[in-house]
Amino acid sequence: MVILLQCSDRVGLVADIAAIMAAANLNIVSMKEYVHVDENRFYIRVEVSGETDLEQLQNQIKNRLPADTEISIRPYVKKKIAVLVTKEYHCLGDILLRNYFNTLGASVECVIGNYDILQSLTEKFDIPFHYITHEGKEKHVFEQEILQTLAQYKFDYIVLAKFMRILSPEFVQQYPSQIINIHHSFLPAFVGAHPYKQAHERGVKLIGATAHFVTNVLDEGPIIAQQTIPVNHAHSVRDMVKLGREIEKSVLAHALQLVLQDKVLVYHNKTIVFDN
Repeated sequence: MVILLQCSDRVGLVADIAAIMAAANLNIVSMKEYVHVDENRFYIRVEVSGETDLEQLQNQIKNRLPADTEISIRPYVKKKIAVLVTKEYHCLGDILLRNYFNTLGASVECVIGNYDILQSLTEKFDIPFHYITHEGKEKHVFEQEILQTLAQYKFDYIVLAKFMRILSPEFVQQYPSQIINIHHSFLPAFVGAHPYKQAHERGVKLIGATAHFVTNVLDEGPIIAQQTIPVNHAHSVRDMVKLGREIEKSVLAHALQLVLQDKVLVYHNKTIVFDN
């Protein structure tokens, strides 16, 4: 299992954590830590093997580490995701292929689309597709229908695979640090719906993509992964969109790998990513 901890920093934390694991008869397979000196904040990811009483382990951690310690104990179980889509197929197609060949690191429980364009693609992989239109509905009605559909499934994360609707704070707060979005820009540049057009007009020499957790502020949630590729004056908006789709798939796949392997810690609006 993986144990993720974060707390105020002090001398001896690593030694204390190692002692707790030994007392619980757990063997440490890997241990990676990071200290944010300016904030006096300590982060650690511990991968262990062995059997122990998880409630007792959590109590031992609480009793020995600083009072503000945040604890997440995650057993080795295959995670589950729900996917929300609109019209674009590239990110969903990549997820479905990885799921089919068992390389995603999770199982896709369902796909929900506000158009039915991707229904046939989804059903080719024997994944349930739910068509929930937003047209002619107030936002809260549309979102309530999505929530009612999601309630039929058990899942760990919601993936917005080019889902081009802005979710309300009321929706987002029900899944804190559980909604992952792929944005077609190297954030914080060019937020919103048409970043490639903005990038082309600005004459940028790099375009990119960003995977992040969704918060109440549009496209400003904690960043999980980013990549860029070079462009120049000869690239049209259409060229940038085509290049961008490839990098969007890559960034989203990498972000999902990190999250599904429990390599990401969220603190306020930042992430600590143990990527190696």
